[in-house]
Amino acid sequence: MGTQKKTLVLGLGNVIMGDEGVGVHVARALEKRVLPAGVECLDGGTGGFILLEPLQSADRIILVDAAADGNPPGTVTRTTPRFSKDYPPTLTAHDIGVKDLLDAFYMQGGTREVVLYAIAIDPRQPISMELSADCAMAAEVAKFEILAELSSDAAAA
Repeated sequence: MGTQKKTLVLGLGNVIMGDEGVGVHVARALEKRVLPAGVECLDGGTGGFILLEPLQSADRIILVDAAADGNPPGTVTRTTPRFSKDYPPTLTAHDIGVKDLLDAFYMQGGTREVVLYAIAIDPRQPISMELSADCAMAAEVAKFEILAELSSDAAAA
């Protein structure tokens, strides 16, 4: 028998900026669910070098983040970005931190699979601790899509 593979679900965003914090809301909702063995959820907040260790210790990384990508607010997009240029625009400083960490990780020979669930938001929203109705529905969609992906992965293992 092989070693248990570790999947990190990393929610990014600033929860005091309304929809911009949707990634954190999704990660927190997933933490309350029964997840397959080897899955860890982490509130990554606005990122930074503190996330390097969790990123390096995971075999697979699922990022959840808000994006100002031009899609209608509430659109959930799943991609497998390779470098920072492959990520849609986000709104806060974590845009640079996490992207740079992943670029450095790959340049050092990292081979982990990275999946991004980007949730389109309206960048002109007011500051709030709550998600808009569109974003709250999108967070539910992302949560269930991630749960299905994790369950599928567990069944295939």
